[in-house]
Amino acid sequence: MRHELSKSTYMRGLKCEKCLYLNKHHQNLRDTLSSEQEAIFEQGTNVGELAQELYPGGADFSPASYYDFGPSIKATKQAIAKGTPVIYEAAFLFNGVLVAMDILVKSTEGYKAFEVKSSTGVKDTYVKDAALQAYVIRNSGVSLEDVSIVYLNKKYKREGKLDITQLFKTESIWDQIIPLMDTIPEKIEKFKTLLKSSNAPQNDIGIHCQQPYSCDFTGHCWKNVPVYSVFDINNLSVNKRFDLYHSGYKTLDQIPSDYPLSNNQRLQVKSEIDQTVHIEKEAIAAFLDELIYPIYHIDFETMSHAVPQFDGASPYGPIVFQYSMHIQESIESEPIHREFIGEGNNIDPRRKFAEKLILDAGTHGNVLVYNIGFERGKLNALISLFPDLTMELQAIINRMKDLMVPFQSKWYYAPEMKGSHSLKYVFPAVAPDFEHTYSGLTIQNGSTASLVYSQMAEGTYKGDYDKAKLDLLEYCKLDTLAMVKLLEKLYLVSK
Repeated sequence: MRHELSKSTYMRGLKCEKCLYLNKHHQNLRDTLSSEQEAIFEQGTNVGELAQELYPGGADFSPASYYDFGPSIKATKQAIAKGTPVIYEAAFLFNGVLVAMDILVKSTEGYKAFEVKSSTGVKDTYVKDAALQAYVIRNSGVSLEDVSIVYLNKKYKREGKLDITQLFKTESIWDQIIPLMDTIPEKIEKFKTLLKSSNAPQNDIGIHCQQPYSCDFTGHCWKNVPVYSVFDINNLSVNKRFDLYHSGYKTLDQIPSDYPLSNNQRLQVKSEIDQTVHIEKEAIAAFLDELIYPIYHIDFETMSHAVPQFDGASPYGPIVFQYSMHIQESIESEPIHREFIGEGNNIDPRRKFAEKLILDAGTHGNVLVYNIGFERGKLNALISLFPDLTMELQAIINRMKDLMVPFQSKWYYAPEMKGSHSLKYVFPAVAPDFEHTYSGLTIQNGSTASLVYSQMAEGTYKGDYDKAKLDLLEYCKLDTLAMVKLLEKLYLVSK
């Protein structure tokens, strides 16, 4: 059985008709999925399978092949005719539209539907795609009484064995989808006609490219947007960015001098045009004067799981698994390196992380971090988890200073920072000749580090564990070494 539209393609059409068309006729133009995106999809599948335990013993009609739903549709029809109590991946085809519902449960007068999401709340897109599913199911002759979204309970904290009934929350969206179903037939016909056209719609780029989620044809549709453009102006609203772009201003040097920008945004534009470095020596010197040696440069890495793996963890709650530390006894001294990384293989790293951090961080001198809110938040979480370590961990928090402040405040700003105060932009801008760079590493960003260790923690990593650990250590080490170099630069320019 062939279908013209599915739930996913219908949702593409609602987002952007060009996206729908390209997906059908020019899939070769689609952006390559990153390993992080693939992991998100896999995580969603795992959450869906886990949610089936809320209604155990169901008949599973998942297709053997994504391209052949015929057997699933037939099996679903037969199961409903027999009054099967619970059905997983129930498939339906009506008017050329294919949908598959995660869970169908027999009720008094018909069936109730449950769509599982790996998020921690109900989003507008979920309501719209569930409305299409309900439309197709009802028109397939099924008496559908209700549709609910099953999602993760962000307030759930694991203690011992996973409690499925507490992990998930269920929310009916029936009243929200009923009004939408009347508008669906017209949209279906519109999308079918569009897909038969010989030319793609000429939609220009817009907010829809990024909201409610990023489009996977961005690389194609945005190919004429300069690498560094008005979309990179720091803290400029999305609407204003597109306002500039659609008014013909693509690069920073094209922006009218009277266009309303904040002082920091104006500095970013001026610095790019003039290719000048902006330095506020007095502010930097005042920041440096407050530092107390020895300095402990520290950076944490975290992972998160949709389904909490360890006691005390919640859905998507960050779990610290690694840190790097460079210690400087004085301004001139060579830094001494300390580090920690968890064992992986389903072993909770947090207690050992906390104990070794306390040992390595000493008792006096400033603990220097880059973005204090992040590291402070993780230490507060450890205090909640290990009350017996409160005094030592709170002492570390009390000694913290934020190296990001001079760059976030634009006391030091270079064109190469491109409006960002992220370490990944600041470091190469401040120390372009430094021999160690992120580009030379196997792991080059925090997202990849988090993914690799998450897989190691779950026991699903398919690569060499020992090499992966070394790669993780090397990446995190560079972050704190970068902080050492940034501090050196600040001392240099403050004179």
